[in-house]
Amino acid sequence: MLKINEKIQISDKNEPFVIAEAGINHDGDFDRAIELVDVAFESGASAIKFQTHITDMEMIPTDMKPGNISEESLWDIIDRCVLSSDQEKELFNYCKEKGILFFSTPFSREGADRLNELGVELFKIGSGECNNIPLLKHVAQFKKPMILSTGMNDIESVKNSVDTILNEGCELAVLHCTSIYPAPPSTMRLGAIKHLKDTFTELEIGLSDHSLGISVAIGAVAMGANILEKHFTVSRQWPGPDNPFSIEPHELTSLVNSSKEVWQARGGKKDILSDEQPVIDFAYACVVTISDVKQGEKFTMDNLWVKRPGTGSILAKEFEKILGKEATENIPQDTQLTKSMFK
Repeated sequence: MLKINEKIQISDKNEPFVIAEAGINHDGDFDRAIELVDVAFESGASAIKFQTHITDMEMIPTDMKPGNISEESLWDIIDRCVLSSDQEKELFNYCKEKGILFFSTPFSREGADRLNELGVELFKIGSGECNNIPLLKHVAQFKKPMILSTGMNDIESVKNSVDTILNEGCELAVLHCTSIYPAPPSTMRLGAIKHLKDTFTELEIGLSDHSLGISVAIGAVAMGANILEKHFTVSRQWPGPDNPFSIEPHELTSLVNSSKEVWQARGGKKDILSDEQPVIDFAYACVVTISDVKQGEKFTMDNLWVKRPGTGSILAKEFEKILGKEATENIPQDTQLTKSMFK
């Protein structure tokens, strides 16, 4: 179990913890950030997560572009999407008023310090920082729960990061992630959820999902994921590099509701439920006579078969055991056999 506070615990016994990932989908517009909070709350998401950027503290000046995500330089994107310390504080307080958990991903020591001073109850570490041991140690010193994404890292790298955080005395959850934007379903490898669960048996495991739509995320719950993180937006027409592959409000609501349904259906074993008895009564077949049978007559395929309902004492699976036995009394056609009727 990962305990965030007295009201929020993540475990197999609780509904999936659905993180509405706002990220930088506000594109630096504070009013849009507020709108994203409203959508996350109305969808029923467990929390909303932003990204805390202080551009010159997390990168050196560069013209590098973020892969195939945008033609704009990474520096320009991040610098445009920065929210000030005062704006983050206002967001934090607004989330508290709404009743939805606020947390964020820091990309620098300074960003982590700001969030800690703000009073966040939880830290998120993005995949790009998964193997950033200095930053992991810096965040872990706050002794607050952490959720670690693991895109672009193999299991040995993840083990090293997990050990680093746990050795600092922090509670931790781990998310499988594919760092492709968007990620085709064939790259999602949901089997990695089991790999992580088998490797880190004491930790909560989830999925940070960059695929289109919500199908893969819902499937992850069936695989045992207790945390789902999904980029969302008010409209995919909003400007910003992540909006085109984000889900919209109705999809976020569907994700929250569907994840709960799959969670309720998860687990169990192949046995018969007591609630199935009413259907058993009419759907099962029992051994019945298909013609009049006289006392002493042997049961054969000509006078015995199986028919509904399933309320008799001898079920269809016992049929072959009765063939060749003798009737102990006269039995009319369409009679459900009982054990006293043959020997």
